[in-house]
Amino acid sequence: MAKEIALADNNEDGFSRLKSKPREFRAFLHDVRSEMRKVVSPSWPEIRATTAVVIISVFIFAAYFFVVDSLFGKGLTQLIAYLTKH
Repeated sequence: MAKEIALADNNEDGFSRLKSKPREFRAFLHDVRSEMRKVVSPSWPEIRATTAVVIISVFIFAAYFFVVDSLFGKGLTQLIAYLTKH
């Protein structure tokens, strides 16, 4: 369909292209409607399960970054203290 529109745009003047816009818009809406029919909403158990996974993952990553940041901060503090003493 896009190829046909591109070919049609090359062969027509501005007024003809303007007249074809409603047809293109209807085709777009038809495509949107057909794609929306394919959309499936998740069930409540799926929502709860994925929410639990996200919350647990956030806490695991927060703990990991806290440990890494603490170790890096202490190491950097000791390095700076060692370099400033000498």
